Amino acid sequence: MYISPKFISEVLFLALLIFLEWSFPFFDQKREKILHDLRNLVLALINGVIGSVIFSSLIVAVVRWSDRSGHGILASIPEGGAAHLIAAFLLFDLWMYTWHVINHLVPFLWRFHRVHHSDPAMDASTGLRFHPGEIILSYCARLIIIPVIGIKYSELVTYEAVLVAVILFHHSNVALPEYMDKILRSVIVSPRMHRVHHSDIMVETNSNYSSIFSWWDRIFGTYRYRENMKTLRFGLKEYNSSRDQELISLFAAPFRNPDKNRKQD
Repeated sequence: MYISPKFISEVLFLALLIFLEWSFPFFDQKREKILHDLRNLVLALINGVIGSVIFSSLIVAVVRWSDRSGHGILASIPEGGAAHLIAAFLLFDLWMYTWHVINHLVPFLWRFHRVHHSDPAMDASTGLRFHPGEIILSYCARLIIIPVIGIKYSELVTYEAVLVAVILFHHSNVALPEYMDKILRSVIVSPRMHRVHHSDIMVETNSNYSSIFSWWDRIFGTYRYRENMKTLRFGLKEYNSSRDQELISLFAAPFRNPDKNRKQD
């Protein structure tokens, strides 16, 4: 059985972050961390199968068709050079920002995306916690945007590798010094920046949408920061029961309305 080096590197990086979360946690979340992480990893495994079995061949086919057609925003930039790669990175990251905003604004899409936001204890495994429906919708949108941008397969693979690493990192519960986080968030999305996005206060939830490069939020006015991170509470207030965190509830979440008046367990 062939296991790609990309997958191995992602697993090793996740393992490193989990070790650092245990050793240098920003929030004390050790009590239920094992069950919490396993639940999120089950979702990640299901989504990985969906991506590999259903969409990987489709993505390759669309990229090849896009290459042959010679269309796309990047068509005017010579292939194979640094300029094409940089432009592809920036445009695809801008798309990821846009898609994230859309997932918050469109009620149908939010039904799926709120599974990600309902996690009451954000850590690296939260970066893999997505409803399979959101993954399917995301891939479908990607099949459209790939030829629009004109990104090459090698560029897409490179972007995806960087994206996964940054997403795992900025979801992590690692206690970075503030000065280090400040330097990082001037370029990429840092843990402190993304923690605000996972706040249970909706005005904070609807901010900091960037995936890799943090400047999209500054450019489009969606950047928000809070000094006192220790008072921050993760999750969604309407999903405040331990039953909401069971796998069956996570799968069913997009198809039912939460009980906003239910008391916390």
